[in-house]
Amino acid sequence: MTHRTTPAGPTALRPVEPAPGVLVHSSADRRLAAEHWLLSTLRDPQKGRDQWQAAGVAMLPLGTLFCAVRLPARLVLAVTGAQRLPAAAIDAVLNDALGGAPVICDPRHRRYYVLLPASVHRSWNDAADDWRLMGIDVLGRGSMLGVPDLERTQPRTLDSYWSVPMESAAVLGAPLTVARFIAAAQHLLGDDQP
Repeated sequence: MTHRTTPAGPTALRPVEPAPGVLVHSSADRRLAAEHWLLSTLRDPQKGRDQWQAAGVAMLPLGTLFCAVRLPARLVLAVTGAQRLPAAAIDAVLNDALGGAPVICDPRHRRYYVLLPASVHRSWNDAADDWRLMGIDVLGRGSMLGVPDLERTQPRTLDSYWSVPMESAAVLGAPLTVARFIAAAQHLLGDDQP
């Protein structure tokens, strides 16, 4: 075995220095930041923590930091083509179709809620009127949403859970992606709409 020599001696591996300016946050840190961000919609964030502790769901006001687009399950299942798949597979398809937008599933009422920037409620007024015929609603100021504890990422009986978990504070869905998803639903459902 031969060693290459340099004026300083045999070639050795140098320790890798981390790139300057790169900061990595753990998933627990991101989840905690998202929890604080969500609960900041309340005058008393402790009230939301107490609701999460007692019931697993906190009632949060919409329209200040985020709004929600309510989608009926039949629409989500039509677009994802997942009528016969288990919930986890539907959630994975939904994650891909909506580009990772945070989504809450309410199995009891067979609805999904996509979280979007608060401004969407105002800017989508005209489209929202047309979408109501399909059972879609854009919920903003004056509405409340049952938001599950961020640990609830798996379906359990009829409890609400994060179908697509919120990755970090203020990371919301892209309005254009959700609008395209709804357009695809309109096309697929055609005359089958209520």
